[in-house]
Amino acid sequence: MKRLTMRSTDATDVNIAKIAALFPHVITETRDERGEVVRAVDFDLLRQELSRALVEGERERYQLTWPGKREAVLAANVPTNKTLRPVREESADWDRTRNLYIEGDNLEALKLLQEAYLNKVKCIYIDPPYNTGRDSIYRDNFRATVRDYLAETGQVDELGNRLVPNTEANGRFHSDWLSMMYARLKVARNLLRDDGVIFISIDDHEAANLRVICDEIFGRDNFVATIIWEKVYSPRMDVIGFSTSHDYVLCYVKGDPAAVKREPFEQNKRQFHFVDKATGRRYRRRSIRKEGSNSLRSDAPNSYFPLEAPDGTLVYPIKPDGTEGCWRWSRETYEENLKRGLVEWVKTEAGWQVYAKQFLDEEATKPPETIWRHQEAGHTHGAAEELKKLLGGRFFDSPKPKELIMKMLTLATDRDGAHIVLDFFSGSATTAHAVMELNARDGGNRRFILVQLPEPTDERSEARRAGYRTICDIGRERIRRAAEKIRRETGADIDYGFRVFRVDSSNLKDVWYAPDELRQMDLFDLASNIKEDRTGEDLLIQVMLELGLDLSLPMETRRVDGRTVHVAGGNELAACFDEDAPEAVIREMAALRPRFAVFRDAGFRDDAARINAGELFKALSPGTEIRVL
Repeated sequence: MKRLTMRSTDATDVNIAKIAALFPHVITETRDERGEVVRAVDFDLLRQELSRALVEGERERYQLTWPGKREAVLAANVPTNKTLRPVREESADWDRTRNLYIEGDNLEALKLLQEAYLNKVKCIYIDPPYNTGRDSIYRDNFRATVRDYLAETGQVDELGNRLVPNTEANGRFHSDWLSMMYARLKVARNLLRDDGVIFISIDDHEAANLRVICDEIFGRDNFVATIIWEKVYSPRMDVIGFSTSHDYVLCYVKGDPAAVKREPFEQNKRQFHFVDKATGRRYRRRSIRKEGSNSLRSDAPNSYFPLEAPDGTLVYPIKPDGTEGCWRWSRETYEENLKRGLVEWVKTEAGWQVYAKQFLDEEATKPPETIWRHQEAGHTHGAAEELKKLLGGRFFDSPKPKELIMKMLTLATDRDGAHIVLDFFSGSATTAHAVMELNARDGGNRRFILVQLPEPTDERSEARRAGYRTICDIGRERIRRAAEKIRRETGADIDYGFRVFRVDSSNLKDVWYAPDELRQMDLFDLASNIKEDRTGEDLLIQVMLELGLDLSLPMETRRVDGRTVHVAGGNELAACFDEDAPEAVIREMAALRPRFAVFRDAGFRDDAARINAGELFKALSPGTEIRVL
C-alpha cells in the first residue's frame, strides 16, 4: 500500500525527472538542508548540452532580472503542506454545484490545485494589484524550507496570510511586485490547457515589466495582444497633464494560436441592397479595380491587363481621371470567381464597370480588435454603480465591469465545453458574475474557480459597518445576489452555486512532516497523526487534492458497521478514516470498485489485517489503488 505524502507536488522533482529523461548524465547527487542525499542537476553539463559552442561561465543575454527573482522561482517550486478545508455553511448548493470559491493565499491555493486541475483550465483572468504605490501585495517567505513553511513570520491573520503595503519608498518597490507576480504566474501556467488563454489587467505602472515576465513564462511566441480598454467615458478635469482613459489587458495563449476565437461581425445590412436572381441572397458591389494606396499600374505592373466585358469589349483598370491603375485580383482569381458567380458587369455612361459581388453573411466573423470601447466592454463607473445597487452600498473600490470579462470569455471559451475559468485575484467576484451571466445568455455550462485572500475590510469603512469583515465576505455575497438576480430575470437553468474552501494548515500534525524534530514530549502526539479538530471530510478533501480529483465531484458518506465511509465521484474514491476498519467496511468499499481506496495507517489492527485488506481488494476490485495516510 502506497503512503500519501499529504503535500502538494514538488515542482523541482518533476522538472528534474523531465531533464533526467532527456539527459540522464547531467543528473548528480547532493545533500539538502537536512543532510540527506537528493538528486540534483549539474547545470554546467546541462548548459553544455544545450549549446553548440564551448560554454565557459555566464554570458550576457537579454533578460529581465531583479533582486529576489531566484527566490521567486524557488517559491513557485517548493511544495506546500497546507490543505483546503470545506466550509459548507458559507457555500451555496454544495451537493450539486461545480463552482469553487477558495479563501486564502493564492500561491498556496494554486499549488494545491496542481494535481486536480493540471492542464484543465480553459481561461484565466486576473486583476492583480497595479503597484501604484498605494496597493498591498503578497510578501512571500522565499527563504522558508519545507519544514518551516507553515511557521511564517509577519502574519496578518491566523492562517499566516501575508499582505503588506508596497509604497514607492520601498527600496524593492518593483522587485517585490515582480517576485509576487512571477511565482504565481509560473504556477498558474501549469493549470492552463494547451488551448488555454490568460488575460491580465494592468496599467502603465508595471505594464512593460509584466510583458517581459509573461514572455519568459508563457513564451514570447505565445503573446497574442495588448488590449487597450477604454475604462471611462469622460475625462477627469482635476488632473495635471493627461487624463488616463484606459487600462491594458495582456493576452497570452498556452500554446495554441487559434485558442482566441473570432467574434461576430455585424454587417451593415443597408449596404446590401442588390438581390441575386439565382439564389435570392442580398449582396453589395465592390469594384475589382484597386483603390487607395498602391493602386497605380506602376505599383503592380502584373495586375494591369484587360478583362473581357459581356459584349467583347476589353476593359483595363483605368481610374476616373484617366490614370492607369491595377486590378485587385490576378487573372486566375478573376476567372475562378467568374465561374462561381461572384463577378458582375454593369454598363454605365462611362462604359463597362466590373464588380465583385459581396454577399450578406449572417454568420460573419472578424478577428477581435485591440481597442475595446466602453460601450462594448463596460466602464469603471458602471461597474461600481452595478455593484452598489446589487449589494446596497459602496463596499468595494474599483471593481471591473462584468461586460469586460464576458467579452474575454466569448473569445476564449465555448458554451458547450464545460470550460473552467480561473481568477486568483478575484476581489469582488466579478468573474463569477460574468460566468453566470454569460451562461444564462447562451445556455453555456462554464465553471468558475475563484481565489481571494480574506483581507480585512477597514474598520471604519462602509463595508465593515454593513457586516462585511473581509473581502471574501463581499465576494461571496456578490455571487449569491448576482445569482438570484440572474435567475429572477432570465429563468435560466444554470449552475448558481459554489463550494467554499479555506486554505489551512495540513490535517496531519507537524511532527509527521519533520520527524527529525521530534522531542520526547511529542511522543504523546504519535497516538494519532491527525489533528484533533479535523473531520473526515477535511481528510477527504486533502486526499482528493493529492490524487488529482476534481473538488466538485459528488460527495457522500455512508455508515457501515459503525464506521463512516466517504465516497467521491461515484467510484472515483472510497475512503475510511476511522481506526480499526472491520472486514465488512473493506468489503463494502471494494464492492464499489473505486479507482482509489484510502485508509488511515491506524485503520488496521496489525499487519495481518493490512494484508487481508489488500487480498480482499485483489479479489473483489483488482483495479483499485490502495493508499494509506
